[in-house]
Amino acid sequence: MSAAPDTPFLAVDPDVLERNLTASATRAAERGLAWRPHAKTHKCVEIARRQLAHGAAGLTVATVGEAETFADAGCTDLFVAYPVWASGARAARIRALAQRTALRIGVTSVEGVRALATALDGVPAQVLVEVDSGHHRTGVAPADAGALARGAADAGLDVIGIFTFPGHSYGPGRREAVTAEESAALAEAAESLRAAGLDPVVRSGGSTPTEALSDGPGKATGSTATGPGVTAPGDIAPGDTAPGGAGPATPATPALTEIRPGVSVFHDAQQVELGVAGFGDVALTAVATVVHRDGDRIVLDAGSKTLGADQPGWISGGGRLPGHPDARIVALSEHHATAVLPAGSAVPAPGERVGVVPNHVCAAVNLADELIVVSGGEVVDLWPVAARGANT
Repeated sequence: MSAAPDTPFLAVDPDVLERNLTASATRAAERGLAWRPHAKTHKCVEIARRQLAHGAAGLTVATVGEAETFADAGCTDLFVAYPVWASGARAARIRALAQRTALRIGVTSVEGVRALATALDGVPAQVLVEVDSGHHRTGVAPADAGALARGAADAGLDVIGIFTFPGHSYGPGRREAVTAEESAALAEAAESLRAAGLDPVVRSGGSTPTEALSDGPGKATGSTATGPGVTAPGDIAPGDTAPGGAGPATPATPALTEIRPGVSVFHDAQQVELGVAGFGDVALTAVATVVHRDGDRIVLDAGSKTLGADQPGWISGGGRLPGHPDARIVALSEHHATAVLPAGSAVPAPGERVGVVPNHVCAAVNLADELIVVSGGEVVDLWPVAARGANT
């Protein structure tokens, strides 16, 4: 292959990627959970194929455009985990997708149900009712799930269950509490569907912070999984991988049958600072060049147009430098990342290349045309970000 390209670019370590895929597949299998990873993280056909080869039940996507991309590549089992508004040209696209794939779609309102039923016009597709488990973004209250599901069924839709996203797990010290809230919400919603005469066969949840804690019908109480992410909250030393640890007791009737983690395919700075992963678990980094140095301050040529702009209030900066774990990115503009190193540190010189772990890897990938696969310091492959910009 060719030499490494000009910076900035996104580099994937195939060995770490493989380890992360194996870890996610193993965690799900040990709990008897279907693993349906969220492909919006990578938007990449080559990675989707690897997830399916590792036993993924199918793929989760956020948009019809993403679903079309992966369907074109041969993925036949897709869940659009979003309350898609099915009108106009998108209605025809949904109907066409349902005719060539096993398609699942999320609903969260009576109006959305009516629009989807009209769009499908009798073409078979499966529907899951979205439940708000505490993130307070979309989804109905658990107790109201049955009424919406009954309305969807009466409109001719095939209701197979419920789903939620515990996005409020993204914050220090929240993982166990949010996992419990997710389970409670799905359990209540499942009872609501049963009371409405419907069987919630699929009960789908999960996020990367809660992935290792989600309950399922698999191993007996005290089951143990290994790999990144299986740990209680807390700091992991930079460069380490996350240690193994015991999962929660598996209840007799598990709330979940399926998990949909996305970020764990790569991990990112959020997962490192939450204690979910170590730098050794990070499979994607932005490679940048030092273009300026002033004492302990350096400026890199990877700004928000490479790294993304996400910076939640609890995180320590605009990304992390695994080769300089005590450094912090203190400012991001479009093409500049300003990092400060502790006094007395070895400061990279202008012209040196450094790796940067983005705060939110999904946002960074959506800014790239391709992922550069680097093994042993050599570029070994180029993977297109096939679903980049597929936002409708």
